[in-house]
Amino acid sequence: MTYATNRLHAEIAYVAYHFHWGLDEILDMEHRDRLEYVRQIADLNNRINGGR
Repeated sequence: MTYATNRLHAEIAYVAYHFHWGLDEILDMEHRDRLEYVRQIADLNNRINGGR
């Protein structure tokens, strides 16, 4: 099974933007770990912006 390139780029951009991590550092993560960071960032953003 392959992972959509545009989705991978979106995850990388999201994590890099919020945590200022480099491309190699983000790509070295396991997929499930990167998705967990994406989820955590989204949760933080929702709380900051009045959600939940």
